[in-house]
Amino acid sequence: MPSRVVDYLVRAVSTLGVRHIFGVDGANIEDLYDALFDAPYDVAGIIAKHEFSAATMADGYARSTGGLGVVAATSGGGAMNLVAGLAESYASRVPVLALVGQPPTALEGNGAFQDSSGLAGTIDAARMFSEITQYCARVETAADLPDKVIRAVAGARHGGPAVLLLPKDVQQSDIGDIPPFRLTAPTHRRDENGLARVRAALTAARKVGKIVIIAGDQVARDDARGELAALAHALDARVGVAPDAKDTYDNTDPAFCGVAGSMGHPELSAALRSAALCLIVGTPMPITARTGLDELLADRTVAHLGVSAPYLSAIHATSTDLARDLVALADEFTGDTTTSSHHRPHPPHALTPLRVPDASGPGLRYRELVETIEALLPEGTDVFADAGNTGAAVVHHLRVPRGGRFVVALGMGGMGYAFGAAIGSAFARRRGPYGTRHTVVIAGDGAFYMHGMELHTAIEHQLPLTFIVLNNNAHAMCVTREQLYYQDRYSFNRFRPAQLGAGIDAMFPELPTYSVRTTADLAIALGRCVETEGPSFISIDVDPDEVPPFIPFLATLDKLAT
Repeated sequence: MPSRVVDYLVRAVSTLGVRHIFGVDGANIEDLYDALFDAPYDVAGIIAKHEFSAATMADGYARSTGGLGVVAATSGGGAMNLVAGLAESYASRVPVLALVGQPPTALEGNGAFQDSSGLAGTIDAARMFSEITQYCARVETAADLPDKVIRAVAGARHGGPAVLLLPKDVQQSDIGDIPPFRLTAPTHRRDENGLARVRAALTAARKVGKIVIIAGDQVARDDARGELAALAHALDARVGVAPDAKDTYDNTDPAFCGVAGSMGHPELSAALRSAALCLIVGTPMPITARTGLDELLADRTVAHLGVSAPYLSAIHATSTDLARDLVALADEFTGDTTTSSHHRPHPPHALTPLRVPDASGPGLRYRELVETIEALLPEGTDVFADAGNTGAAVVHHLRVPRGGRFVVALGMGGMGYAFGAAIGSAFARRRGPYGTRHTVVIAGDGAFYMHGMELHTAIEHQLPLTFIVLNNNAHAMCVTREQLYYQDRYSFNRFRPAQLGAGIDAMFPELPTYSVRTTADLAIALGRCVETEGPSFISIDVDPDEVPPFIPFLATLDKLAT
């Protein structure tokens, strides 16, 4: 039975079904790791190289499991380094519990090293974290802990991070004779009135035209892909996806019409032009999913189903459990023989790529390298794309393998997110239904320089992860912006050239490492990587001046041309 506060915390995490706590050790959180070492439960402590990456590991773990991710950090700089990662989880409504060490209570306000109690002019960690969490509390005594753990987990389940600030002496204190941790199952309230309005709108629209569905990442979080597909079939609908939700619908299905928004496909716009209604499921439609579609959506009925209200005018039904609510809608329309006078057979599902200017610089082009990668990924492969021109190219061009997750961080868009998030996900999903499940990170060299050395963590734990880094010796999206918006008069964003593949090969001689300059080289290298049980690394030379498939950039180019 647990005796200390930290023992109780480890047992609570185990009871929640969490099997990994990600973090970085330090003096004011080391007692938690001591408890992990002695715990009889199946919970492992995973040490990251930076707290931002530890937070993204917990985020990726939560996104892939549909459950809770847990991160632990010490006081001071360790706590501060969590902020960017937790902000991404907050903006993207990902349930993460952060356990943050603090100096002993007797020293708070008395010159303690790394004091963030808010006393005597110090930083107030509780106030700071409260801005980016669903729940934040300082645990003052052992007796406070059970209730605050319950509140923290409930807050995270509501959608976003929760933080418990844990003074060192409280962590070490005796918890006393208290009942084991118990948490009630999450409750879901059905929005009957909202669903009735959505159902009526769908019924009316089917009498006069077609329906288009745009799916968001809540579909994946609620494990509602099958239910979405059943509803799309029942409605004979075309289906598009938000940029961060490419895995919510089969990308090879004839009804699939591509990505919405700033990295979107013209097939989705064409489908909306001939639709009577657009049903948005599981996304509030932020600007990244809405770019280029505002006028189309304003001209027709829009219905929305999801946990967050949409940013545009719509018939809205709140849903905290899309799997359940989509089943109810699908059942309503299954077998309905209502046809529209505007009915047309689905066209072939080939998607038209956005037209970008020809690039003349060195290296591979985004489209050819992404299509080469796509052709070699086995079913069930998980793909994590990072920010920038690389992310835009992957979102636009890559068809997600069946059964695989696709994650891109569009909440805060922090560079380097994909490295830690993929590692957290791989811990949860490396054992697939047919053996080892592979995970692939696709990121630029700028993101790699920020947090790519989490590669070391993947090597340490022999995770089945391939890191693909597009090396253009630049912050390429910033270079593109300098060219388009500041007349290409200067650049702060080009780097001194580096040979990433050779450098990683020298650092980790046992790691399968490849430097790629042709699509043939890429095909050979990636073919070997996906058959490797552990991690691998591919560096691909690309052109820093290539414009990615990103509608705001292409619209600016059109204006400049006229």
